[in-house]
Order: sequence, then C-alpha cells, then structure tokens
Amino acid sequence: MKVAVVGGTGAFGSALGRRLVEAGVDVTIGSRDPDRAVAAATEIGATRGLANADAVAGAELVVLSVDASAALSTAAELLEPLGDKPVLCVASELQIENGAAYPSTSPLSLAERIQEVLGGPVVAGLHSLAAKSLAAGKAEGDALVCGDDAAAKATALELAAMLVTGRALDAGPLASARALEGMTAVIVNLNRRYRAHAGLRIEGV
Repeated sequence: MKVAVVGGTGAFGSALGRRLVEAGVDVTIGSRDPDRAVAAATEIGATRGLANADAVAGAELVVLSVDASAALSTAAELLEPLGDKPVLCVASELQIENGAAYPSTSPLSLAERIQEVLGGPVVAGLHSLAAKSLAAGKAEGDALVCGDDAAAKATALELAAMLVTGRALDAGPLASARALEGMTAVIVNLNRRYRAHAGLRIEGV
C-alpha cells in the first residue's frame, strides 16, 4: 500500500506515519513546506517527503491529518492532484469553551463537508486514537472507520488495523462520521479530567 500523509509533520500525522512505516507501508509525508516534509520523513523512516500536491500524486490512499481548521481549505487546494483517489479524514472539528471540548454545531461532519469538495471518495476514522498513544506504539483499543465507498473503506480499514492493538471496525456510512467526530469531544474531556490517553474498545462484536 502506498499512503500519503498530508499534514505528516504534525503530532498525529508523524506518529501515524511512524506506525505505518513499521508495518512495511510505503509512506510519503506531505506538507505545505517541502523542507519540513523531508525532515519529518527522514526522522520516521518514510520513503519520501514532498509538498502536499506532489505527495498525493502517487498514493493509493491519502490520509488528511491537518488540523480541522485547515482541512477544508487543504482539500480544496488538492482537488486537482487528488483526482479520484480515496481520502481518509481523521480530523474532528471541536469547540473549546472554559476548558471543555464540545462537538461542532454543524449539521454535517467535517468529513461530509470535505466529500462535498472532492471528486473522489472520502472516508472518516481513527477519531479515538491519540497522537501520544500512537507515538509510543500501537494504540490500545479498536479503530472505527465509516464511509460510503466500499473499496475506499476497505483500504482505510486495512490501514487502521495496523495502528491498534484491537480491531479495525466498519462503522457504517459516512454520515456516521457525525457521531465519530462528536465522540472525539468526549475522549478529549476524559483525557483532560483523568490525565489519560483514553481509547475505545467495542464489546460484543
């Protein structure tokens, strides 16, 4: 599998890239700053580091791991080089008030809004995985992925399985990203309250 991690110089993107490299995946780190991309790729042992548009060109799956505030604009910038390539959105749009995290008030998930921008399929997932957990190794628990395109979702599930000690589970259509992104607020609040790096494990499946 050839994976491009857009936003691969950030905490989550670099940790995810490191775990994929360990799993034998051909990883390209993408950044708006190609020099930073090269430095990050060298640090984690990725195949290459490139500017975002060049990074996605040869990928089979693109992980969009930029901050939520930049996700829509980055997707729009990459519309042409992405073409019909599948994109995995891992970001959650949260509101922070008085030290607490709240879900976005938008009726659509961030992933659904990105799907409206892009021509290829968008899937969403990995919202329960913390950057610090991934930086230390495989994250404890399960990973959830949702999407409307069966092939894209299968590829994202294959990737997700490399990142966790548990299972990669199909959480249904892309509309389920509304719940998954909102769940991030719950996990952030748990982590802050208990000074932990909480994950998620699904029982009975």
